[in-house]
Amino acid sequence: MAKEFSVPPVIFPSGGNPSTTTRVPTAPFQPNRPAASSAIPFMSFDIGTSAPAYTGSISTSSSSGPTSFEDEEPLLDELGIHPDQIWKKTRSILNPFRVNPNVHKDSDLSGPIVLYLAFGLFQLLAGKLQFGVILGWIVVSSIFLYVVFNMLAGRSGNLDLHTCTSVVGYCMLPVVMLAAVSLFLPQGAVVRFAVAGFFVLWAMRVSTNLMVSLADGGEEHRGLIAYACFLIYCLFSLLVIF
Repeated sequence: MAKEFSVPPVIFPSGGNPSTTTRVPTAPFQPNRPAASSAIPFMSFDIGTSAPAYTGSISTSSSSGPTSFEDEEPLLDELGIHPDQIWKKTRSILNPFRVNPNVHKDSDLSGPIVLYLAFGLFQLLAGKLQFGVILGWIVVSSIFLYVVFNMLAGRSGNLDLHTCTSVVGYCMLPVVMLAAVSLFLPQGAVVRFAVAGFFVLWAMRVSTNLMVSLADGGEEHRGLIAYACFLIYCLFSLLVIF
């Protein structure tokens, strides 16, 4: 037996007969499209109507700069390090009786730094860690010799601090040789002091000749300048002896 369900009556708001009322479905909302003769045209996405393309040629290479690595300067030249000049200046110190001052007119600090490092390495082989001491004494010695020379020369003195530091550094070559030779000499021997005196006089003579030749007003005070140079290199020799 089928089960019957009670269905409530349907009441329409209009109160009329649902069979006589017809609802017309409406389409979804659509915006009004402008007419073809509208003053504001649609945006055109046609590629052919875009702006004219650039027809010029694009150069990939610069006319002023280098075009390859072969045309560039070596890295040492860009840093201001010239090994050939360093070798010429170092070789001129080897002969204390014939020093060429023309080679040292262009002062630099590359060669002196190499000699300072060599001096510190030889001292390190001797069991002495003195890199900071050597650098500090070099700065003080350069300023000391610069002040002494300009005070003696007066107004005619034209020695600058850069040239003075370069000369003091290159003339450290005999002291560096002393540090290398002292590795094979016994401690406290008379020969050690005699060898140290020879290298100190060598460095003093070379530095004095370069100072007098490179700057004006120092020829008449050669003795005092030589004494100042002797004190400087004697101080460095004490690091090697003791």
